[in-house]
Amino acid sequence: MGIKIRTEPKRIFSSLVLTADVCNVDHQNKAGYTPIMLAALAAVEAEKDMQVVEELFSCGDVNAKASQAGQTALMLAVSHGRIDMVKGLLACGADVNIQDDEGSTALMCASEHGHVEIVKLLLAQPGCSGHLEDNDGSTALSIALEAGHKDIAVLLYAHLNFSKAQSPSTPRLGRKTSPGPTHRGSFD
Repeated sequence: MGIKIRTEPKRIFSSLVLTADVCNVDHQNKAGYTPIMLAALAAVEAEKDMQVVEELFSCGDVNAKASQAGQTALMLAVSHGRIDMVKGLLACGADVNIQDDEGSTALMCASEHGHVEIVKLLLAQPGCSGHLEDNDGSTALSIALEAGHKDIAVLLYAHLNFSKAQSPSTPRLGRKTSPGPTHRGSFD
């Protein structure tokens, strides 16, 4: 069972603590996690609860890395399928391309765990790169294929090859480049 956030009786107190700078939301505990990272793992039950969480996210560094493996709050939320937290972190400026100590990104985490809707959400972020490689040379696409998530692999392939955000200098998968002009037949 995951962490549950229920703020109704304590909502006013929580908001006051956050806005009065009483707590350091970037302080890491003994395990290396900040309150923002821990909140990213929570399951919220009401819109009011999410408002407090978003307030927490806005008070600190949403891109801070955990001291043990270098994961960010976004990576933790993605790995646990917490789409509301992913949306909240992205709204507060979470960087989708940060890599942890193993070179993994949030997109790679979503691809590995089969979170289709989160993959779509991440790919919709400006600058989200599917070209990044982890320390083993794997990309989000190769990770999705290895994990058997063909639906995600199709999304990633389409993004890599047909996205308007694609750089003109980036080679596209499935296309061979030739050193010079070629003659094409009428049916090519």
